[in-house]
Amino acid sequence: MKIGYDAKRLYKNFTGLGNYSRTLVGNLQLFYPENEYYLYTPDIRQNEVTDSFLNNAAFHTVMPQGKLKGWWRTSAIKKDLKKDRIDIFHGLSHEIPLRMQHTGIRSVVTIHDIIYRTFPDMYSLIDRKIYDFKFKYACRHADKIIAISECTKKDIIRFFGIPESKIAVIYQAIQPIFYQMQEAGEAREKVERFHIPPDYLLYVGSVNSRKNLLGIVKALRLLPSHLQLPLVIIGNGRGYKKQVEEYASAHRLSQRLIWLNNLTDSSVLQAFYQNARIFIYPSFYEGFGLPVTEALLSKVPVITSSVSSLPEAGGDYCYYVNPSHPEEIAEGIRKIIEDPAFCNKLTAGGYEFAHRQFDPRLLTQKVNDVYRELLSLRS
Repeated sequence: MKIGYDAKRLYKNFTGLGNYSRTLVGNLQLFYPENEYYLYTPDIRQNEVTDSFLNNAAFHTVMPQGKLKGWWRTSAIKKDLKKDRIDIFHGLSHEIPLRMQHTGIRSVVTIHDIIYRTFPDMYSLIDRKIYDFKFKYACRHADKIIAISECTKKDIIRFFGIPESKIAVIYQAIQPIFYQMQEAGEAREKVERFHIPPDYLLYVGSVNSRKNLLGIVKALRLLPSHLQLPLVIIGNGRGYKKQVEEYASAHRLSQRLIWLNNLTDSSVLQAFYQNARIFIYPSFYEGFGLPVTEALLSKVPVITSSVSSLPEAGGDYCYYVNPSHPEEIAEGIRKIIEDPAFCNKLTAGGYEFAHRQFDPRLLTQKVNDVYRELLSLRS
């Protein structure tokens, strides 16, 4: 079976969508080496992460010959797909080429979330129009849709009127490194390179209003003095970051915030999870909530929101809060720190749940089964 992928984000994005692409394609090649994997991308950002695909003979990377790279990805790519005799094309992030349905090649699209609909104020009108066209087109014309959560599936049905039978919910596999704990001393040494104190709270993610970092900072203000741990923030942001900094400054909390840019080294990120006292992620909306699962696999207790897909990511082993109520976040911090038995219940149960629910082999098998189902329908 020859499978082609829209690999733009695999080669150019180093956060959520890129990680999904690399983890899925890497796992497919690992567990199903009999398939042939073609990676179609208009451009490449070369580094250690992408070199693992570029230097692996199991992957065939294909780029456009002309200058109209954007148009190639949108439409002209179909000629290359036919030339390469592709059986299945998988759009890994919300898109498939125009008129793909007329090629005779079966297509799959992964929909991660529909945030531009649920949080329209975060996007310009023109961006919303563009996203709406791309998402609707892909959902209506792909042969199968993979939704990364039940929450996303419900949104696809609600916003686009897609039949439930067309959608397969297949959770996002976590980067392989998270399935194996680091030795404690090694992990601690990696964190100490950043001059981080031994006891800290942790947030990982983009710094924007939807992720609700300000809610965590407001919760810090409510904690008694003996619970006033620093908060390590791993992520980037602009306007909203300034809002958080201004609030922290006004309430004398600035010294308790430790800002780090996104860490591209996954082993360092894992070390930060492993050494955190609590991971806090009170987002207002997530298509899946990957950091929650990464934290559970790292045996750290998690405080997260009881909304959207986050209960799917955390199961019964997180402390759930209303993200609009900082006092609930503060109470979660207090409960986890002051009740060791409760903390141990969360970490032990969460670790077992995450390994069972997000087993990479089983999740990859489900994707491969989608491909085989579509291949059997090919005329």
